[in-house]
This record gives sequence, C-alpha cells and structure tokens, in this order.
Amino acid sequence: MSAQPALRTSAVDVTAIRADFPILEQRINGKPLVYLDNAASSQRPRQVIDAISGYYERDHANVHRGVHTLSQRATDAYEGARDVVREFINAADTKEIVFVRGTTEAVNLVAQSFVRPKVGPGDEILISGLEHHANIVPWQLVCEQTGATLKVIPITQAGEVDFAAFEQLIGPRTRILAMAHVSNALGTIVPVEKFIAVARKHGVPVLLDGAQAVPHGKVDVRALDCDFYCFSGHKMLGPTGIGVLYGRKKLLEAMPPWQGGGDMILSVSFEKTTYNQLPWKFEAGTPNISGTIGLAAAIRYLQSVGIERIAAYEHQLLTYATQRLQEIPGLRIVGTSAHKAAVVSFVMDGIHPHDIGTILDTEGVAIRTGHHCAMPVMDYFKVPATARASMSFYNTYDEIDALVAALEHTRKVLG
Repeated sequence: MSAQPALRTSAVDVTAIRADFPILEQRINGKPLVYLDNAASSQRPRQVIDAISGYYERDHANVHRGVHTLSQRATDAYEGARDVVREFINAADTKEIVFVRGTTEAVNLVAQSFVRPKVGPGDEILISGLEHHANIVPWQLVCEQTGATLKVIPITQAGEVDFAAFEQLIGPRTRILAMAHVSNALGTIVPVEKFIAVARKHGVPVLLDGAQAVPHGKVDVRALDCDFYCFSGHKMLGPTGIGVLYGRKKLLEAMPPWQGGGDMILSVSFEKTTYNQLPWKFEAGTPNISGTIGLAAAIRYLQSVGIERIAAYEHQLLTYATQRLQEIPGLRIVGTSAHKAAVVSFVMDGIHPHDIGTILDTEGVAIRTGHHCAMPVMDYFKVPATARASMSFYNTYDEIDALVAALEHTRKVLG
C-alpha cells in the first residue's frame, strides 16, 4: 500500500529540474535510473557541466600573476567563485574562504595547522560518535603526533549526539570540538548551535563538518558562530576534487601554512620564504580552477531553485520514504532522530546490505551499502553495514515507490 496522496506534494518544480540533469535520462539494466545515492555524491545539472566546459573551451590558463587575457579571465572566474561561496555561507570576508580538495582536506588542514601546534600530552580533542572517518582519523593522527587524547561524545539509540554527556566531557583541557552538522550515515541533523554555545563558555574553538548540510539547508557561518566550517563540491551538484574551508580570519592569519610550493608565497630565497596573504597562503600549487568555477555554478543553481524550497521538498520526500519503507516486513530503519536530512539507513532481516544493493541495481535503483565511512556508528548499532537511500530535490515520489518495489522484489528473491 502506498502512502496517502496528501503526502505527495512538492515545493519545487521537479519536472523542470530533472530536465537539467542529463544523467537522469538513462536506463540501467533496461530500467529507468533511480539515483538515491546523493549522500555519497550528487549529480550535476547542465549549468555546471557547461560552466566547466566553457572554461576549458575559452578561458583556460593558470591563475594569478599572468598578464595575458586568458590568465586574467581565469583569475577573475577563480576569485569570483570565492565571493560566490562567501555570500552563500555568509562569511564576512573572501579571505576566510580557502579552496581545498574537499571536506577531508579541510579537516586535515585545521588538524595540522591549527590544532597540532597547540596541543600536547594531557590535552583533549572532542568529537562525536556520529562522525565520518574524515572527522576521526585526522584527529587520531594529531593525538599520535602530540600525545593528546581523543574524547568521543556518545550517541543514543535514535542516532543523536548525547548533549548531556557532551556537557560532562568538555572541560579545561579541551582544545577543539569537531563534529558533523548532519550525519552522513543516519541523516541526523545535529543541533550544533547548542553545542557551540557551550563550547564558547569554555573558550573551545569549533569545527563543523558541513558536507551533508550545505546542499540541503541554509548555512550561515556567522549565525552559527563556528570557527571553522568544511564542505565538498561533489555533494552539492559541483565537481569532485573541490571543497571549501571557512575559517575565522584572525585564526587563519595566525596559522602556519600546511603545504609549501607555488602560489602560497610572496618571495623565496634559499635563506627565507615570505608567505602569501590569506587565503592564498593555504592554496599551494596550481589550484582546481575548473572545480571552483563548477562549484560557483552549482551554488548559483541551488540559489535559483531556493535553499528553503529544497529543504522543504526533501523533507517531504523523507517523510514519504520513511512511511513507505516501514510498510516492508522485516525492514528496520537505523537512525530515528526526529530531525533528519533526507537520508534513510536500514537493514532487512536475513539479507546482507550488499546483496540488497546488488539486487536493487538490477532494477535500476542506485543506493549505497556498507559502513558509509562511519564504522563506529555501525559498531554502535551492532550491524556490519546498512543500506542507505539518500534523496535530493531532483528525486520524485515515483522513484521512492520504485525503491520500495525493488526492495519487495529483493525480499522475495533473498528473504
């Protein structure tokens, strides 16, 4: 039985939006592609593809220092993208926007340049039990390098970060709080404002992993009052290999460069190097120019649809998907927070998630199966893996119905 028709409403023009995504037009194993793996990587609209190809067709040259026309065009587009990002997350200054390869590199940059020089034995780094490996391993490395201790805020059976436990864990030796804004494995939206307010009282800087948050809702770094915010282009309609580290200007200015090479210098001699100003001090080497241009185009596309409308429609999809999946005998949703992004992780009695994903692929349905780079989350729920359907604003109610039908088929074949 399908969900009530009243749930099948839309805050966006899905038909018009889908026409912008050429990849969605194809068939997989003879079936229309149903792409529900958006938490791993979203798809790209023509506007992003055209922006990237246009750069390579007309404007490609290396940025900065070049005096010829193509270099000037490329530089204008590259630095223009920085301002697009600044406005998108409401940063105060383009000097607070550092282009990196993605969220992982951003976290590593902060870990090595900001935290590592400040910590030693007895100091503590605080993360949550919801984290992606990219917000665990860099801190483990710092602890190995310095003798600091990694502390983990536990999570609850609903998949929420235990706020009361956090208040007990944070203390005078805490040197940074690093946590996800939205869980990639469960979809939990963490009420980060509450955590930041407590961290402020303790004088503890805060880094937020926003990879799963930025594509799905309004992010205002000044309103959040965080010190660092990280996200990746490929999860928000943009290219792979490009991401952003936002950092407070005064903190970035005090941090040493993480990598050395071209473009992060003002002058070099064998005796001494003078480093470049922000943000270029952290952008060594030839940057991902086409990636930044594609990222700017992706942001403009999101803005043209409307972040608030996107959030509203994706919540409608989540509500519908949750109801439909709960109709399937033997299916259990993992992560039941009252506040979630459009992500549903689940397990099915007697069927391994990898087998679920394989059968679904024969039906043209693409989901993610495995530990989702969040093995501690899987350990907490005592499952080896989950199947995860993650939705974007170009998905439809009919595609959720196709997912449910494919899961019913899987249950009959393997259950």
